[in-house]
Amino acid sequence: MPQEPVIRLIGVRKEYADGELTVTALQSTDLVITRGEFICIAGPSGSGKTTLLNLLGCIDEPSAGKICLIGRMVGTLRRREAALLRRACIGFVFQSFNLIPVLTAFENVEYVLLLKGVPARERLQLVRDVLDRVGLAGLGAKKPRELSGGQQQRVAVARAIVGGPAIVLADEPTANLDSTSGEKLMSLLREINRQRGTTFVFSSHDPRVINSADRIIRLTDGQVVSDSCPASSSFTFFPPLQHSFSPE
Repeated sequence: MPQEPVIRLIGVRKEYADGELTVTALQSTDLVITRGEFICIAGPSGSGKTTLLNLLGCIDEPSAGKICLIGRMVGTLRRREAALLRRACIGFVFQSFNLIPVLTAFENVEYVLLLKGVPARERLQLVRDVLDRVGLAGLGAKKPRELSGGQQQRVAVARAIVGGPAIVLADEPTANLDSTSGEKLMSLLREINRQRGTTFVFSSHDPRVINSADRIIRLTDGQVVSDSCPASSSFTFFPPLQHSFSPE
């Protein structure tokens, strides 16, 4: 049975202007990511990992090429439609967390569900459950400044997964965690991947993340130099994805 693509890049290239110079952050890239994959984009700093992740999540627009997200060519959508598609289908974990400083940990996680129109009682239960799963039970009333870097990272992860997105994109998810916490986090994300069929794509140079992946895409100087599945890979096929995106 064929695997279902959730993201497809066709000849995607990304360039940035640096004064009078043009810097190529990602060279022309073709890539297919299918439902239920557990992928690590690996490479040294400056190799293009974050650029590729932002393009996969349609946060950034390519300089050339096309991006297809869950069967929709993003370039053909109006800006509002593209935003609604991302909201419905993708959870993000940013390296800088991007938590809202005036909101508590609970409210930061809940915000995603508010945008989705989830009823209050259901929001309460979902947020409590996910904070408990990432090891933040009892810390929901704390604001980001009252939390350690590792705790803020876990709030960011909770926010990314609370809405049950089809795809989770995470930039250096273990960067602010100690060894034990990092291993527990990756174990949790793997559990969600296997139970729900959520597609995970990480950018990282952390061996804990790389070694946990079923597929490793390696970048050097903005170019994919290898795309491989380790012999220990345990990728499982999941039934066709149902998503709730419907442009207004």
